[in-house]
Amino acid sequence: MEGFKLSSEHHTPVLLNEVLKLLEMRRLTTFVDGTLGAGGHAEAILKSHPEIQQFVGFDQDENALEIAKRTLLPFQEKCQFIHSNFGDMQLKLNEENIEGVDGILMDIGASSMQLDQAERGFSFQRTGPLDMRMDQSQAFTAKDLVNTYSEKELGEIFREGEERKWRACARAIVEARAVEPIETTEDLVKILRPMTWKKKGLDPLTLAFQSIRIAVNRELHQLERVIPQAISLLKPKGVLLVITFHRLEDRIVKQLFRQAGESTEVVEGKQQFIIEKTPEVEVLTRKPITGSEKEIEVNPRARSAKLRAVEKL
Repeated sequence: MEGFKLSSEHHTPVLLNEVLKLLEMRRLTTFVDGTLGAGGHAEAILKSHPEIQQFVGFDQDENALEIAKRTLLPFQEKCQFIHSNFGDMQLKLNEENIEGVDGILMDIGASSMQLDQAERGFSFQRTGPLDMRMDQSQAFTAKDLVNTYSEKELGEIFREGEERKWRACARAIVEARAVEPIETTEDLVKILRPMTWKKKGLDPLTLAFQSIRIAVNRELHQLERVIPQAISLLKPKGVLLVITFHRLEDRIVKQLFRQAGESTEVVEGKQQFIIEKTPEVEVLTRKPITGSEKEIEVNPRARSAKLRAVEKL
């Protein structure tokens, strides 16, 4: 597994060896990559599992899909590429008459490719238009959000994103846009930097920008949608692997995996009661798998990555 030479452009796939180890000794005939990106994980999986007959790659970013198509050119006869958010996974696979799959991988959040492109407006470290759309066919942008949302709505976005000074951030945006529209990442940096708080190991602007990006792309909502879909799509013994990069994502994955693996369910009503149910999955990762010191040294993005997995019963 250490020996793979990947051709994917501009992107180092995180936790690659850990993903391959979880898929080791499994026969995969149909596989879905819910966040194809540059195709790094996909390329390694296809190389290590020549038995794959059908590989379906989703991405809402058309630029990423074009890069992935070049990366996966040697496997083009096996591959299908779908321009869609993974939240519509079940619908899109049904349209392709795919009823069951042996494995699903999802690498959640913005990719390093997106963060590195100034014109996409994801990063506070690069000056560009205030965009942040993962799917550029979507009309709504970060510029729309910061210039139209109420102070209360902005505050909720920052609070949910765990920005400690969420009230101050929301107020600062509303006051600044009353003078002139907020157009660029540089504009937003000037507004928010005095408001944000220093957290060890993080630039003070990280959580604020991340909160806006998550809201623009409805990332947590889509993650909550896709996990039950993905589990239902798996064949018996099929596996679902999810890589997250911050606590908000990991909390959702952990909770939904646990619920799917439990033999009881709490039903809320006038009275709360517990009913028995058949577990859907076995949780393969009681604790999340994290990157090795060696990987983190080579690829700092792996520092916050967590991998969780379940197997369909």
